Amino acid sequence: MRPRGLEARRPRTGGRYGRGVTRQRILFGEQLGPMFDDDEEPILLVESLAAFRKRPTHRAKAHLYLSAIRHRAAELGDRAELVRADTFREVLTGRDLVAVDPTSYGARRLVRSVGAEVLPSRGFVTSEADFAGWVRGRTDASLVMDNFYRWVREREGILMTRGGKPVGGRFSYDVDNRQPPPKKAETLGLPEPWWPEEDEIDEQVRADLDRWEREGVVHFLGADGPRRFAATHGEAQEALRWFVRDRLPDFGRWEDATLSGDWTMAHSLLSLPMNLGLIDPREVVDAALDAYADGSVPLNSVEGFVRQIVGWRDWMWHLYWHLGEDYVHRNALGATNPVPDAFWELDAAAIEANCLSSVIAGVHEHGWAHHIQRLMMLGNFALERGFDPAETSEWFIGAFVDGTPWVMPTNVVGMSLHADGGVVATKPYASGGAYIDRMTDYCGGCRFDPKVRVGEDACPFTAGYWAFLEKHRERFAANRRMAQPLAGLGRLKDLDEVVAQEATRTRW
Repeated sequence: MRPRGLEARRPRTGGRYGRGVTRQRILFGEQLGPMFDDDEEPILLVESLAAFRKRPTHRAKAHLYLSAIRHRAAELGDRAELVRADTFREVLTGRDLVAVDPTSYGARRLVRSVGAEVLPSRGFVTSEADFAGWVRGRTDASLVMDNFYRWVREREGILMTRGGKPVGGRFSYDVDNRQPPPKKAETLGLPEPWWPEEDEIDEQVRADLDRWEREGVVHFLGADGPRRFAATHGEAQEALRWFVRDRLPDFGRWEDATLSGDWTMAHSLLSLPMNLGLIDPREVVDAALDAYADGSVPLNSVEGFVRQIVGWRDWMWHLYWHLGEDYVHRNALGATNPVPDAFWELDAAAIEANCLSSVIAGVHEHGWAHHIQRLMMLGNFALERGFDPAETSEWFIGAFVDGTPWVMPTNVVGMSLHADGGVVATKPYASGGAYIDRMTDYCGGCRFDPKVRVGEDACPFTAGYWAFLEKHRERFAANRRMAQPLAGLGRLKDLDEVVAQEATRTRW
């Protein structure tokens, strides 16, 4: 039986808007939770195949988005019209629409061009108007996430005492949240995250994806595994409840650690339902704060988790709009190398470095990796190898289930690739193999040696790190945070050999 809500429906006419015309609220794929619906208009939902053809897209991402849209249509029943079309424009043109401001420049242009009434954006702890007030008068050089995070904490009273001081006396517990993984452990030994149970809607989504690939309509990246992420508000709430109870207590200390046998570690996997608009980030933060208040979760874990949401997530959202649509094309380091085929095809077998191969294999299987794998393996490698920033951002958007046009540019172009010259991050996040060896278990089984920088066993991260610093030595000379690494260049007697080796390296 076809699940209720999958059929395309015409909206009811008449009603509160009169004159035989019904205004509809268009809900985009990142606006599928209750906070985007004010119960005032019939709902329009659109499945657009063009969205999957714009860039190579992970199959798990396509499945999740379609499942979430169709589940929302089923929940709304006769109140929703679900239309499947090639493009959004062909569906939206000629309708009387209201829209919550969507999450990309292209979608914002679209809703305005078809004459929709546009409501302020939602789905974040702070509004665009809030940020505009905070950022007024600041230069790009003064945009520091830590200052924004403190402002949000103070403004919202999050983990603050009545006297206006941070609970515990510190705004950040990062120093407590950088522990390496337990020695000789294969996993953290935590209960598994909550996993959804697929239903008839997922079955139909999978059949449609199979057919589109078979017919050559679209080509997807990655594996077709079971759906691992929430697709409804109810599922998101259940995932949150399990995380807070079972995993948040251990989140802090191992936030930056990696074990090859534990792809989720203590992470929440809640970026997906938050980016789909299924759950309000305030609800997520409140659940963590309640757990701290009842003594079930330590402060360092709660603060680290809250920082990711009210700090980093809101920060990325606001910078996407503040820095402009052309930000993704910034290229301060002149990086022009293409993203290699092994990345675009998620071909772990083509990569010899165990850390990089393992992470790519995880992205192939799940469409997901945690933030340190993204920053210090994938991003660090792209930085050292000079991958083109705009193309790298496109790869992250397509290959990751939670990759959106608003979240990736500042994370990739700014944080990972330092292509904005230091707006998002005050120093480039480059490191050698020693960091990976300390914070993961990848190096033990690798054919490269993190302590070797020249020769057949030279680690591409260790050697690549020194070659990267030498290439950009003059640019970084005035950056006081780079003084110590640059001083290390002068102690390398084999620096010329390292640079020459990395310029012609074909195996990594």
